Amino acid sequence: MPPTKSGIADYSAVLVDHLKQIAEVDVYTSKPALFEAKKYDVLLYQIGNNPHHEFVYEMAMEYPGTVVMHESNLHHLIAGLTIKRNDWDTYVRECEHDGGAGALAFAERVRKLEIGPDYEGVPMMRRILQKSKAAIVHSKAVEGDLRKAGFTGPVARIPHGAWLPDSERMAYRDKLGLDEATPLIGVFGFLKPYKRIAESLRAFRRLVRLRDDVKMILVGEPHPEFPLAEIIRGLGLSRHVRMMGFTPPEDFAGYISAVDIVLNLRFPTVGESSGTLLRSLGLGQPVLVSNVGSFAEFPDSVCLKVPVDAREEDTIFEYLNLLVSQPQLGRNLGARAREWVAEECNWGLAARRYADFLTAVRDETPWQQPEEKLPEQLEEALAEIDPEIEPPKPPAKVEPEYILGWSNESRDYAETHITRLAKTLDITPRGGPDDRILEMGAYLQITPSLKTKLGYGEVRGCYYGEAGHTDPKTVESDSGEVFSCDVDLFDAEKDPFPYPDEHFATVLCGELIEHLPSDPMHMMSEVNRILKPGGHFVLTTPNIGSMRAIKAILEGYHPGFFPAYIRPSKPGEEVEARHNREYTPREIHRLLSDAGFDVTLLETGPFLDEPQPGHGWVKHLLERYQLSTDLRGDGIYAVGRKSGPIKARYPSWLYDGGE
Repeated sequence: MPPTKSGIADYSAVLVDHLKQIAEVDVYTSKPALFEAKKYDVLLYQIGNNPHHEFVYEMAMEYPGTVVMHESNLHHLIAGLTIKRNDWDTYVRECEHDGGAGALAFAERVRKLEIGPDYEGVPMMRRILQKSKAAIVHSKAVEGDLRKAGFTGPVARIPHGAWLPDSERMAYRDKLGLDEATPLIGVFGFLKPYKRIAESLRAFRRLVRLRDDVKMILVGEPHPEFPLAEIIRGLGLSRHVRMMGFTPPEDFAGYISAVDIVLNLRFPTVGESSGTLLRSLGLGQPVLVSNVGSFAEFPDSVCLKVPVDAREEDTIFEYLNLLVSQPQLGRNLGARAREWVAEECNWGLAARRYADFLTAVRDETPWQQPEEKLPEQLEEALAEIDPEIEPPKPPAKVEPEYILGWSNESRDYAETHITRLAKTLDITPRGGPDDRILEMGAYLQITPSLKTKLGYGEVRGCYYGEAGHTDPKTVESDSGEVFSCDVDLFDAEKDPFPYPDEHFATVLCGELIEHLPSDPMHMMSEVNRILKPGGHFVLTTPNIGSMRAIKAILEGYHPGFFPAYIRPSKPGEEVEARHNREYTPREIHRLLSDAGFDVTLLETGPFLDEPQPGHGWVKHLLERYQLSTDLRGDGIYAVGRKSGPIKARYPSWLYDGGE
């Protein structure tokens, strides 16, 4: 575990954080003096091919469990457990056990110091696989190697989780002394020869001859036996290449975000995954990978693949030249990469698959490797799970004129907000006669449509007021339709919501959260409580990260939609609450996730039906600095699906002194 300088340590730390939300987890970072294996349902071992995992290997041999094989070679690990302890007899026996007579003869020559160990040829996995009950891998390549080694137990293929960090591109380019336009290429992680660094530098030298302004950074701890500085000087690249050395984790992602192209090449490979690669894809960076092992399994649409034959250097050069000369191609590739890893490699999905597989191992039930379903296969997949489950209903289209027909007392407001009101109904899941929906902050403009158009059997509203009171409301449309519902009064930030657990199928919260002055997560936790498992939370709010907001602040104005203080009212006069905090789309995503929801929709769009000033120059500015132009509409529209209990009552990004 961190602070160990290991990609597996980083992986384990994040995985444990997510596993703890769905299982009871104890973590051991050294061999305990006393270990009670029987108190656990499952023993899980993260195994890597380096000395950090010596005690893990020994524990897995003594107390068999499920091993996570991050690569299909453990020779360096076994050498550390034997040769470095001067236990040559065990080393020779392990080589024979793994590779037979040929490996034995080779090991005897190693003992005599005639040659070095055959690290690639004798993978040393057979012993631990024979002991283990089950295995987890990240790729088909490693799964195949385990089967070739004779492992017959259950194997789960669970993609390596992907980090989706915030980009600090310009801040780190500024640290490097670079402007927004200088092409920058990066290599990250331990700087070992098998990462094809010499080949990359030779290809880069060819690029320098075409573009003298290009730069490269090498971020990571250099290998003591790899004379990297001498190679750079010998190629005449000292003015263009900077070696950064080991970089603290808090800066690592920042430097990845600063570059325009990431080189994540490696050959030979033993099936290992790369946390650096997943970070790069999660940051939306264009990446070159070697077309071999687990890296060959990544979709062609999210990374560029380099052959490991005689064409390698030429291909690296051609790809670098293409991406430097046409940077928009790289941005498009990176955007597809980020979208893909967010969907297929998110940590929540990885943790759930861990839990499902380990449950099957404990219960000794068959494990079926899940396959991703295409959208057109969704109905078929639902029918396979449970014939009683109906496929999702298409959204109900509610015409603006119908909404305005219910807005007699507040027609001016409804006309100004009609696009937002109609879109809110468009994204709200349809209901059935047995489903209940709660509209928070109900003004009864769209409330009737929840029953008449979306089909909910019971519609309820709530509003700010003294807890314990309920106001029966009845409204009539222009066409003579009558709608009635009860509106409960309480403080959404302080009071328990007056509804039982798991009572509603859907909760709708339109333009409310931005008004809350002190404790929005109270509301989020109560919404989670009253929703059924799998229920939906529809949330809309102004976007403080919109094109309009950016334009305002750059021109010296407040970016908020409604930052004004409210003039003191006359006695008995009701005054609308001011906006206390407006959110960005990314914050809404975090808010929903921390509250126990999977985000199924996150969009932006119009907020007010008013003339919009030109924002073209703001879009151009963002594109010039390679900042996202997505999700820049005036209003945020989000839907979350309840996936479990609340994860963080006081998240640190939202609360001073939070968790």
